[in-house]
Amino acid sequence: MQSLNLAYRQLNTLILGKPRAIRLALACLIARGHLLIEDMPGVGKTTLAHGLAAVLGLHYQRVQFTSDLLPADILGVNIYQRQSGDFRFHQGPVFSQLLLADEINRASPKVQSALLEAMEERQVSMDGESHPLPTPFFVIATQNPSEQLGTFPLPESQLDRFLMRISLGYPPAEAERALLLGQDRRSLLSAMQPCLQADDLLRLQQQAASLTVSAALADYVLALVQASRQDSHFLAGLSPRAGLALLAAARAWALLEGRNHVLPEDVKAVFPAVAGHRLGVGSDATASLGRLLDHVAIP
Repeated sequence: MQSLNLAYRQLNTLILGKPRAIRLALACLIARGHLLIEDMPGVGKTTLAHGLAAVLGLHYQRVQFTSDLLPADILGVNIYQRQSGDFRFHQGPVFSQLLLADEINRASPKVQSALLEAMEERQVSMDGESHPLPTPFFVIATQNPSEQLGTFPLPESQLDRFLMRISLGYPPAEAERALLLGQDRRSLLSAMQPCLQADDLLRLQQQAASLTVSAALADYVLALVQASRQDSHFLAGLSPRAGLALLAAARAWALLEGRNHVLPEDVKAVFPAVAGHRLGVGSDATASLGRLLDHVAIP
């Protein structure tokens, strides 16, 4: 936990004034989930993704998603070998422990869907042959608001592959002042030291998955899921898979809080990030999710 706390402190020196978003991002990775960061350009989405890879000691690659990107540019391609007379698979950037998919909604739907199997199955199939991805494997995707020009909204099936969606927003005035007067973010990134290794992260994931969940807490998660299906503010209710995702994220949050059991407060802390993109809420997301949390009684 000491290394994890050190990683958290380093990230807070990189992204100023956003401790909650950073904690949610760490919880997402500890819960073995993929992370979607949605916000306007220039607020630190890509910097946060680079920082997470740096402090967690993960091998990462970045792909800038554009309208002319092809699936093979991400997954890889079989190339004919003249000398041997066969085909050899050349891995794409998805074969890394952390793939940064920058501005994912600027690529075509065909390219977006190419990530589906990799994110869900953690493997790539090419010409009938499966190629396993490294362990651990994460996708951190950034996207601009859908109303901006040149964007292709992610379909529901793609959104559901992300355990969490978070936003950074503008920093508080004092933090932005420190940003203006402080060191360049690129220099800070290059100076960041890994606080964990891949094996450490795998152990944290196992530790989080083993945290105690009481029957009463499971009933609370179930009540939230069922209430979402009856609320007219949402386009669709939460699925059983979303309930499992909510519980996994709450376990990871409890671990970050230094506890060996999960409380309703952990569920409430991660609920907006886990449920918002699955419920199809728009600009009034905070209010709608807040009403749902207020409606469901804590056991």
